Amino acid sequence: MHHRLLASLAVAGVAACPLVATAGSTASPSSPASANTAASRTIVGVAASDPHFSTLVRLVKAAGLTGTLSRGSYTVFAPTNAAFAKVPKSTLNALARDRAKLKAVLLYHVVKGKVPASKVVRLRSARTLNGASVRITVRSGKVYLNGSTRVTKTDVMASNGIIHVINKVLLPPS
Repeated sequence: MHHRLLASLAVAGVAACPLVATAGSTASPSSPASANTAASRTIVGVAASDPHFSTLVRLVKAAGLTGTLSRGSYTVFAPTNAAFAKVPKSTLNALARDRAKLKAVLLYHVVKGKVPASKVVRLRSARTLNGASVRITVRSGKVYLNGSTRVTKTDVMASNGIIHVINKVLLPPS
């Protein structure tokens, strides 16, 4: 079951965000060349090298989290620009002006340690750096966070962690 789920996630991820695994490299995600490229780039560096994450990178910088996400070991559930486009512009602008709230929202996307897809599918929840937990469910071979946010690509490796791409922005419980 887990192998079939991981295979379906990988296929879905390639269609949803093709540049993530190959940004800066023409090698396949499992080849030594791409492993060396990922090993030399932090989570922020990997995200910054992919245009699908320009909004996320901009907000991480605005929140002052670049240093935090460049040191330590983390797993990031990373919303794409398309995910941020689903959030009303007024909400995004308000977050950009309120550094504390922006930081709280962004840290709700980050889990301490490296949690590969093979472990994510076995979890019911994960505690985030925000302090709140995100619920994890598997339905019809797909992984969902908090019921409706779908993981579209898994195991994008960085030198200090793992990125799992998601299709919506997670909002912490109020």
